[in-house]
This record gives sequence, C-alpha cells and structure tokens, in this order.
Amino acid sequence: MQAAMDITAKYCHKEMEEYGSCVASNPSTWHQSCHELKMKVAQCTSSHPVIQKIRQDCSQQFVEFERCLKENQNQPTSCSAHVARFLGCAETVDISGVDANPPAQPS
Repeated sequence: MQAAMDITAKYCHKEMEEYGSCVASNPSTWHQSCHELKMKVAQCTSSHPVIQKIRQDCSQQFVEFERCLKENQNQPTSCSAHVARFLGCAETVDISGVDANPPAQPS
C-alpha cells in the first residue's frame, strides 16, 4: 500500500511535508488554506513518470478519492476507504520499464 506514497515522498518530500503541516494546522479550512500547497504537490507528482503511470492505471480510484475529499471537506478522514482503494491499485501497477529516476526538475 505504500508504493504511491513512497514514490511521492521520495521525489516530492518538501512539498508533501509543507502540505501535510498545513492540513494538520487547519483542520476545518485546509481545503481553502492549503490549496496552493496542494497544487505544488500536484505539480511535483505530475512530472514523475512512475506517478504518471500509477495515476493513469488507477485514475478511477483517484477520482473517487478526490470526490470524497470534496464532499467531506470538514472530515477528510472519512475518505480512508477511498485512499486505501487507490493505494491498493497503485501497488498492482507494473512499473517495469518506467524510468524511476528521471532528471531533477528545476524548482
């Protein structure tokens, strides 16, 4: 279940850490307060080929997770089943042949 999170943390650690801190500090307004940081995480992850492959192969589960977050903005923990389905799918993605170490992106 850690495949997607491990890859995101490896290549987008700073962005994930800042976003996570923002969400934790703003439990009832995180969806507005942390939007810019969420976009930074999305920008970072969208450029990584392994994450692109996971998002492509698990797009349905990812969309359902995002929809749950939008519908439960004040209770993001209620979407744990959705994130579990997405991460479960991510573990099944065949990433052989995908360059897991692309050149670093400029900041």
